[in-house]
Amino acid sequence: MWLRLGIVTVLLVAVFGGIGWYKYAQYQRFQDMMAAPRPAVVVSSAPVTLERWPEEIEALGTFTADQGVHVATEVPGRVQAIRFESGQRTDAGAVLVELDASAERAELRAIQADLELARLDYERAQDLRRTQAVSQSQLDRAAALVRGLEARAEQHRVLIERKTIRAPFRGELGIREIHLGQYLSPGDTVVSLQALDPIHLDFTLPERYLGAVAVGQTVRAPVAAWPDHAFTGAINAISPELERANRTLHLQATLDNPDGRLRPGMFSLLTVVVSEPRPVSTVPRTAIAYQAFGETVFVLEEDADGNLTAERRPVRAGRVRDGRVEILAGVAAGDEVVATGQMKLRSGQRVRIDNSLELPNGVARR
Repeated sequence: MWLRLGIVTVLLVAVFGGIGWYKYAQYQRFQDMMAAPRPAVVVSSAPVTLERWPEEIEALGTFTADQGVHVATEVPGRVQAIRFESGQRTDAGAVLVELDASAERAELRAIQADLELARLDYERAQDLRRTQAVSQSQLDRAAALVRGLEARAEQHRVLIERKTIRAPFRGELGIREIHLGQYLSPGDTVVSLQALDPIHLDFTLPERYLGAVAVGQTVRAPVAAWPDHAFTGAINAISPELERANRTLHLQATLDNPDGRLRPGMFSLLTVVVSEPRPVSTVPRTAIAYQAFGETVFVLEEDADGNLTAERRPVRAGRVRDGRVEILAGVAAGDEVVATGQMKLRSGQRVRIDNSLELPNGVARR
């Protein structure tokens, strides 16, 4: 029995000893791996560049015509003639539509005949009054009849004139909304008329910019319809009061539009230039890592052994323009930062620079 107990004891010692040795060997391999230098991570780099940027404010704006109306009829009538084509340019006072005015002209002729007779009667009454053949009241009634008929005649001339619809100003016509022979009621729209050159751009800014904006400042207004063309103008008016609902300032800029590319209702993400260019430090937009605790970049440095490492550094970012970000604090011009590959990095990790690939937004190559 003692022999069997000794054999079991020896076997247990051998098993647990083997397990202990195996765990110790694993721990030693882990320690060796942690102590071994990490392999260098391949990243691309870009220098912190000193550029000159003007002070700018961005806003959303909508284009409006210098003058724009929906031409409508003031009097009822049937469309007798249409003197314009959809989309054409027209001058101020040009005839657009003629309504049937034959009944009004006939009535005007009847009034003119009555007026002629009333004037003759008035002249006779004047002669008879000199001989006291008629009373002064009869003469006054004759004069009043003449004046009343003259007023009626003038009223019909104005009515006939309103039967001819004219363009109130020079501009571009829209699509006609009437047809020949159609009966129009007062207020019915005939066509849209817009004066497009110059054209206005209405936009709003928060009240904190009230002291920064002024009449005459340059406005750049890109539009989606013409992405390769730069439209520029200047602020021509600033509202004297703020919108009470949202405390915003209403502004208007004027832009030249000789070719009619800009149309009322178009949208623009505009930029107001409020000061002359000043020096700023910038990095590619891809170099900024936006974290919950703020923005950071990886700055390239050399360690004591001469190896290139990436150190995480907090920065304060400013404006974004053409794929680059203004850095207000954290790095200086001449520093080298990681442009791409930050997701693979930890602070203090060795890196290897590979700038052979073309990066977006014009990242500089050396």
